[in-house]
Amino acid sequence: MCLKTLAVLAAVAVAGNCAAQGVQWNGFSLTGSLQSDILVPQDDASIGTEPYAGDVVTNTYLNLALSYKEYVTVGARLEYLDYPLPGFERDFAGWGVPNIFVTGRCKWGEVTVGDFYDQFGSGLIFRTYEERSLGIDNSLRGGRIVLRPYKGVNVKMLAGKQRRYWDHNDSWVWGADAELSIDQWWKRLGDSGASWMLGASYASKNEKSTPHYVSGADGKLYMRRLPETVPAFDVRTQFSKWGFNVLAEYAWKINDPSFDNGYSYDRGSAALLSASYSGKGYSILFQAKRSENMSYRSDRDMTGTSSFINHLPAFAYQHTYALPAMYPYATQPLGEWAYQGEVRYTFPRRSALGGRYGTTLKLNVSHIRALHQVENAENVYYQDINISVEKKWTADFKTNVMYMNQRYNQQVVEGHANNGDMVKSNIGVVEAQYKFSNKLQLRAELQYLHTKQDYGDWMYGLLELSVNRKLMFTVSDMFNNGETDLHYYSFLATFTHKSHRVSGGYVRTRAGYNCSGGVCRYVPASKGVQLSYNYSF
Repeated sequence: MCLKTLAVLAAVAVAGNCAAQGVQWNGFSLTGSLQSDILVPQDDASIGTEPYAGDVVTNTYLNLALSYKEYVTVGARLEYLDYPLPGFERDFAGWGVPNIFVTGRCKWGEVTVGDFYDQFGSGLIFRTYEERSLGIDNSLRGGRIVLRPYKGVNVKMLAGKQRRYWDHNDSWVWGADAELSIDQWWKRLGDSGASWMLGASYASKNEKSTPHYVSGADGKLYMRRLPETVPAFDVRTQFSKWGFNVLAEYAWKINDPSFDNGYSYDRGSAALLSASYSGKGYSILFQAKRSENMSYRSDRDMTGTSSFINHLPAFAYQHTYALPAMYPYATQPLGEWAYQGEVRYTFPRRSALGGRYGTTLKLNVSHIRALHQVENAENVYYQDINISVEKKWTADFKTNVMYMNQRYNQQVVEGHANNGDMVKSNIGVVEAQYKFSNKLQLRAELQYLHTKQDYGDWMYGLLELSVNRKLMFTVSDMFNNGETDLHYYSFLATFTHKSHRVSGGYVRTRAGYNCSGGVCRYVPASKGVQLSYNYSF
């Protein structure tokens, strides 16, 4: 490990230790968190590891916030990514304090100056957030005012420049959002246990037009006239009562030529409907979304996951098991139809199917397809039908069994395909947990994925032993028995004490996509000693 890396990590550790004392005095309080993920990498030609950024690579973050009662908070974040983990491009390399803010609060609202995150509605026209596993941090540096002038009324106004790696884009982003809680004004509605919200949002960017040339039919070059100001609008309503909840939202933006849409002058739109109902022992969910040309960035020439002003949620189940999550779906910003439904039912205890401890059955269906049918083309982007049965057999033993049928358009989602555009797979999962005592528990997983496309079949096994609720040992292996005969294994030990969590071991990781909420990042294969430390105070 280079001396610079050691010095920075040591400084971060000391800062974390100092803050760990839980400083509070005369109305002041200090809070924060420390996260450090480290890999001591090894080359492995058989799995195709790429050159690493250094002999030791790490993503380390230290957050500190000093507050005076409920009135003022000053915060900052130190990031050290001089030699970032695999999957983080060269633009991530560096270290410093890219996030700092001051927030003042009073009874009727608050004011923030500096770097901040926020979201209007479902994020269809505006969402800034941090997702470290994906390398996403699109915070705004500027100012925000939140007003609550009357009961049930919430108004936001904000403006700033959006973060891009260690710099900020030149364009300005601003917006306003207002929400009215009708039940706070309509006493009879509120007394009935119902809530009803109406909301409206406006967002805009001002981006100076740089010269863009296109070749005309006559062979001459012509310069595009690109709009400098691109506004977007959003309206929504949400109603809930007696376990029933429904959200309807519509967003649109004017023409926004960009790299994503081939510099098209078409307008964009998105419509979203989500309805759910929950009763005793059961719940039902249905969601539908139509989006078209809704890529909205503060830099029209940017690619990848950077500089998005908005966020389009993916109506696809977020799997936590390894093989069902092997082919995750990434939202297509140019447009898609997306549907998702889920039914969950728990058979009562002492019934024929419920048994002594009850049985839970869950069915989830996701279907995402192209906006327009194209002849002789595969119009399905993604489909997932999965059913699971969770059963507690005794006070100490429970199982979860899942079957999943998946269709994954690799050409659309990843931009390439191995052995056919559509990967069709059938996946089975069996998970079992046994509690030997209050201090000793064992969890096991067996998974199998069958497909004739891509690299063929996969197998996965895991054993996890928990000791005294503080120490956990995990051994797993993912094996491709369809084409490569390669093993991807991990041996990890994790120790947890109060707010501290330390993990270390030896891992061999396959190349693939890491996704969250429909946003994906390609992560190359890696191998080596892995260490991580998390602490909050």
